[in-house]
Parts: sequence; C-alpha cells; structure tokens
Amino acid sequence: MKKHFETLTDPRQPWKVHYKLDEIVIMTICAVISGYDYWEDIVDFCRVRERWFREKLALELKNGIASHDTFQRIFQRVSSQEMERSFISWVKSIENKTEGEIKSIDGKLARASRDAKTKALLLVSAWANANKLVLGQVKADEKSNELTAIRTLLDLLELKGCLITIDAAGCHKDIVKKITEADAHFVIGLKGNQNTLYKNVKLYFEEQAKADFSLTDTLKKTKTVDRGHGRTEIREYCLETDIDRLPQKSQWSGLNAIGMVKSTVIEKGVLREETRYFITSLTDIELFAKAVRAHWGIENSLHWCLDVTFGEDNNRTRKDNSAENLAIIRRIALNVLKKHPAKMSLARKRRKCSYDAKFMDDIVIEAVL
Repeated sequence: MKKHFETLTDPRQPWKVHYKLDEIVIMTICAVISGYDYWEDIVDFCRVRERWFREKLALELKNGIASHDTFQRIFQRVSSQEMERSFISWVKSIENKTEGEIKSIDGKLARASRDAKTKALLLVSAWANANKLVLGQVKADEKSNELTAIRTLLDLLELKGCLITIDAAGCHKDIVKKITEADAHFVIGLKGNQNTLYKNVKLYFEEQAKADFSLTDTLKKTKTVDRGHGRTEIREYCLETDIDRLPQKSQWSGLNAIGMVKSTVIEKGVLREETRYFITSLTDIELFAKAVRAHWGIENSLHWCLDVTFGEDNNRTRKDNSAENLAIIRRIALNVLKKHPAKMSLARKRRKCSYDAKFMDDIVIEAVL
C-alpha cells in the first residue's frame, strides 16, 4: 500500500515540512483500522504506537508524531482526486480478477459533513460482490450530480467481463453506452427519470400480470424465498427478452431485456409489497435475479458498515478536502479488515487491533507494506 500513496503531491511549502505526507497517511490508515475515527484519538493512538510504526512499518518519523491539528490541516489540503487515484491503484493491485464479477455502484451521503454553507458530501462508491472490496469512490460535485460522479467512477474502474449494477440514478444512455463499450453487462434500475421508457415497461408488465403472465412465451420467471428472524421475503423475478416493439430499444446500447421484481415482505403480521423495474443486457433470468439481489451488497456490506462500524454519518469532519479524504481512509480500512480471514465482526476486529499487538500485525503489516 505504501508505494501507492508515496506519489501524493504535498501541498505544503517544502521548507515548512516537518512530518512526511506518506507517513501521516499510513499512520491514519492504521489508526482507523484500529477503531479510531477522530483526529485527537488518531494522534493518541499514533503516539502510543510510535515505536511499532518505526520497527514494523519502517517509518522514519524524524520529528516524532505531529499534533492532531497538523493531521487535520494536511488532510484538508491534500488533493482528494489524488487520494482517490492512489486508493483505486491500491485496490487494483489486491483485487482478484473474477470472471463475471458483479460490481455495484451507488451513492451515499455523509450526513454530518454538511453545515449552514455546505451541502452534505455525496460519495459514489463501487463495490465488488465476489471480492468483498470497495473498488473506488468519487465525490459528486455540489454543482453537478450523482450521474457525473458515476461517469467518472466508471472511467476509473476495470469493467471488461463484469456485470455492473446501478440504481435508477444511473439510468442514462451514455452510462449504458460506456458500460457496453467496455465489454461489460449491466442491470440498471428504471424510474421516472426516464419517464417514457419507465411508463412503457411498467405498462407492459402490468398487462402481463393481468393475463397471469401468459401473453408471450418469451417471458422468463423465477422466485426466491428468504426466511429468518420472524421475517419472510418473497421475490418474484420476470425477464422479457422479446423487446423489439419497445420504441426506445434502439436508443439504448446493448439493451436485450426488460425486467421486473416484485418483493413481498411479511413481518410481524404486516405485509408490504414493492415492484421495481429494470433494463438489462442480460437474457438469463437466474443471472438477472442474482444481480438484483447482489446490488443490496453495497447497502449491507458497505454503506451499513460505514455508518454502524465506522460512524460515518456522525463524523463532523467537513472542512475543505478533509471529509472526502477521511472517507477514503475509512474505505481502505474496511477493505483491509474484510480481507482478513478471522471469523468475527468488523467492529470486533477493530477493537482487537487496538489491544492485541499480534492481531494488529497480522491485519495491518501485509496490507500496508
């Protein structure tokens, strides 16, 4: 990992530099892995582990450990775009290339990063479901939107041979074209932002439902049932590949089918239903169903972990680039912790790193060096 962050541009005046930038970044990563999420705590951890940093990670630490104000100021000024590129470069070096990998893209607000003058930071991340890795992160600029960040992230990722899933925010012709031109497949949610296409697809499946899905012999169906903790969820999947009569078909690169998923949840005697619609390059109903289910991986395995385990929604770091850069550090820490084979929760791994030196060695040294 160290070599991927050595190329970061130091924004400070050279004659004022007392603490090396790459050492500050590496120490912060180690502290966040070990359960420390705020600058004061990060620096306290680093001071306690100063000898460990010198001996195990070969950090020079010529002037010791900087103050928490110095850590904070550095992360405010370091280019978040360079941090993103270094992060993605490191992930590519550890990612196991998996044929047909399902890569899910979704946005998440860092809610506490907003104030009276600044909107909450919106981060668009990519998640590899088989590798269980955050592949990359791009900030949605205040003056643009999530769609622009999705385009940028797709340009940074390796897409060939993968299956890309995105919710309706990414349902746009140039997004689909970018995916298909990279020789990848897609499953993308469909809502009112593509109003005419959405209405046509919705009307088609509603008419099929009225006829008990017997209007054509090209419609494919499958169903899954999940039970646990007093909750039952039934998902009914439909995929129609005969879409030549769909007026918009020729406008969407690689569009081979339209899909519908009806979810029925029974919990504590209460029944809830939801129907969602999709466009896709897939023609296999089982693979379509797998992709739709897999997209929840970015919610459960990434967004939920960032909020519950790393407290991202409560972290009030917000000045300049600090919120985005610290968010990248959290995603690095999550990747490192998930790759370690110990059968325990991420929260427990973080706690164990903080008091068990050998366990921390096992998790951190190989990943960082």
